[in-house]
Amino acid sequence: MKKYLEILKKCPLFDGIEDSNLLKMLVCLGAKTDFYDKKYTVLSEATPAKYIGVVLSGSVQVIQIDYYGNRSILSGLGAGEVFAEAFACAEIGSMPVSVIANEPCEIMMIDSSHILHTCQNNCGFHQRLIYNLMKDLATKTIMFHQRIEVTSKRTTRDKLLTYLMLQAKKAGSNSFDIPFDRQELADYLEVERSGLSSEIGKLRREGILESEKKHFILY
Repeated sequence: MKKYLEILKKCPLFDGIEDSNLLKMLVCLGAKTDFYDKKYTVLSEATPAKYIGVVLSGSVQVIQIDYYGNRSILSGLGAGEVFAEAFACAEIGSMPVSVIANEPCEIMMIDSSHILHTCQNNCGFHQRLIYNLMKDLATKTIMFHQRIEVTSKRTTRDKLLTYLMLQAKKAGSNSFDIPFDRQELADYLEVERSGLSSEIGKLRREGILESEKKHFILY
C-alpha cells in the first residue's frame, strides 16, 4: 500500500489525514486491494451495496443498463477518485449500477461499515474520515445535477454543447480533453453515436468547434 501513498493523499476521502496515520487507518479499516483487467466488472448491478472503492491506478466507468440493454455512462473515475459511496451509505441493499474497469487498474475496497461506525480503537482520524465522506457525497451530488443539466436538453446538439461548455469551464480553457471516446460520449449524453458524429461534423463546419479524438477546442 505504501507505493500508492501519494495517490491516497490526493483522494478526497483521506483529505487532512496525516501520512503517519494514513497507512495505520487502512489497516484499521480492513482495506483490500485487487487488480482488474480492462472491461472487468469491479462491482456489478444487484450485488450487495456495502463497499466503497478507491481507484489506485487506471480508471473505471460507472454504467447503467436499462431493460432494453441500452448503456448509459454515469461517470468516469481515475486514480485517487472514489466510487459506490452513495449506495453504501444509503444502505439500499444492492447496487443499481455497475462499475467497469475502463483500462487495467488497481482498486482498493473498504467495507462501508468500518467507516460509518466508530471502531473499538477510538482512532482519532475516524471523525475526519466521516467528515470527508460527507463532503465527497455533497460534491458528487453537484456533479449529478450537472449531468442532469446536460441530459435534460432536448437535442443532441444542445446536449453536446452544454457538456463541452461545462468541460471548458472545468479546464479553465477553450482547449481541453474529455475522458470519453465517441461511443462513450454518446452513452454519457444518452444519444445515438451516429447522430453525435453528425452534430460534431456540423459544428466543425460552422466554425463552432474543432475536435481530434478526445481533444476539443470551442470558439
